[in-house]
Amino acid sequence: LLPFDILMYYLPSFQEMIKKASIYSHPLVHRLMDLKAQKENREADDDRKVVAEIMQRCFVPTLVTAISWEGFHFVGHEIRITEAMDCYGAVVWPSALVLCYFLETNVKQYNMVDKNVIEIGAGTGLVSIVASLLGAHVTATDLPELLGNLQYNISQNTKMKCKHLPQVKELSWGVALDKNFPKASSNFDYILAADVVYAHPFLEELLITFDHLCKETTVILWVMKFRLEKENKFVDRFKELFNLEEISSFPSLNIKLYKAMKKNWRSA
Repeated sequence: LLPFDILMYYLPSFQEMIKKASIYSHPLVHRLMDLKAQKENREADDDRKVVAEIMQRCFVPTLVTAISWEGFHFVGHEIRITEAMDCYGAVVWPSALVLCYFLETNVKQYNMVDKNVIEIGAGTGLVSIVASLLGAHVTATDLPELLGNLQYNISQNTKMKCKHLPQVKELSWGVALDKNFPKASSNFDYILAADVVYAHPFLEELLITFDHLCKETTVILWVMKFRLEKENKFVDRFKELFNLEEISSFPSLNIKLYKAMKKNWRSA
C-alpha cells in the first residue's frame, strides 16, 4: 500500500483516539473522576474506622489462668469466651464480631427484645450471647462435638444477666430437621449466621436448613467472608429462594452483612 492508503486505513482509529482523549481532557470529566476518587477514599476511611472500632471490642486477659479465654466488650458486658484452637467451629472469627457489633448498634431497627432467635453454626456462642444480652429468646445450635464448649460459654456469660435463658441444641445442617425443629412449633423472628459459608461439602444442606427454619416473616441476618468462588456460587443459589439485601460491607475484611427473607413473603 502507498503511504496515503495506509493513512486512510488507520484514520478512523486515530479519530476515535483523538475523540476519547478530548472527552477525558474535559474539565467536567476530571471533576467527576475526582469526586469518584474522593468517594472511594471516604468509603475506605469509614471502613477502616468501623473495623478498628469493632476490633477494639476484643481484649486479652492480663492474668494467665488455668483455662485460657479471650475477652470481648458488647452490650455493656465483659464477655469471656473459651476457644478450642483445634477446631474451626470453636474459634471467634471476625464475621462474628461484625454481627455482634451490628446487633448492638442497630437495636432500634432490629429490636431483639422478646424475639425468638436461632443462631446456626453458633461455634463459641458469642453472637448468641450478645443476642441474649439484648433481650432475645435465643436457641444456639451447632454440631454435637461443639455443644460442650458452646454450653459452657453461654452459661458463663448469660447466667443472671439475661431476660431469657438461652438454649443450646444440636443442629446438623439438613439432618432430621422435621424431627428436631418441626415447622409447626419453630417460629423464629430472626436467624443469625456468621461465617457459615466456606469450603465445606454441606452448602446444599445449609441452604435446605435456612429454608426449613424460615417462616414468611423470618429475617435472616447473615455475615459472610468471601474467600473463594464457591462463596459467590452459594450466594447465587441463595437468591433463588430468598430476597437478599446487602446491609453493610467491610472491604478491608472482605466481609459483607446481608439481610434476607423468603421470596414468597408478602406484606400484610
